[in-house]
Amino acid sequence: MSYETILYSLQNGVAEIRLNRPHRMNAVTQQLYDELDAALGEAEADKDARVVLLTGEGRAFCVGADLKEHKAGRTAFDRRQYLQGEQTVCKRLMQLKRPVVAAVNGYALGAGAELAIASDFLLMAESAQIGLPEISIGNFLGGGVTVLLPRLVGLAKARELVFLGERIKGEEAVRIGLANRSFPDDGFLDAAREFAKRVATKAPFSMQLAKEQLNFAAESTMDAALRAELEGMVFVGTTKDWQEGVDAFAEKRTPVFKGE
Repeated sequence: MSYETILYSLQNGVAEIRLNRPHRMNAVTQQLYDELDAALGEAEADKDARVVLLTGEGRAFCVGADLKEHKAGRTAFDRRQYLQGEQTVCKRLMQLKRPVVAAVNGYALGAGAELAIASDFLLMAESAQIGLPEISIGNFLGGGVTVLLPRLVGLAKARELVFLGERIKGEEAVRIGLANRSFPDDGFLDAAREFAKRVATKAPFSMQLAKEQLNFAAESTMDAALRAELEGMVFVGTTKDWQEGVDAFAEKRTPVFKGE
């Protein structure tokens, strides 16, 4: 597919999606949400795409809404459609059948932070900054962050990040459990790609089931989780990848999974 606001590529099992509005620090527009949603669908449909790497072109990951788009003449319907765009994309990130790695290369603010938080892994450059300034400017939160953030950092810290709107850097984000890892600015994208490639070597069906359970287990009971785990174990036992994993372990070699 052809895109105007993102760059899409696939290599070594990693579908890389780069937000591509560097002149606006990758601020989101309706078109960007629509194209990002389409690109995620493209990655999900491609058997060769084992993991999605989401990052930003230029010196920002995404600074949130493009305020120039919030101009006079937009109807209430137009504004709601735009806001719904974020909810749709963040839900897709959470429900995608592929793991999503957000590589925060610079500022991730507002909706940009919410895109990163909705991903399965959040990596940050050391000098990158992430923050939720919505309350400070009379706006409100989106992308499921009111559920996701307390799960990651605890309710007390979530309140602090939301009410104060302070930005934190990579090392601090890792310390409080918001980010998985922080890498030096120099070579950050290469490090993020290597991380994504490691994830891409794992068994696709097993990853898909694990993502579903880990992301939504808080909404189910223990009995429901146990039943789902049982069904998952039975299912993966019918795949060729399961046998490949068993054989590789016995032969003391690295398994090569094919998503079959």
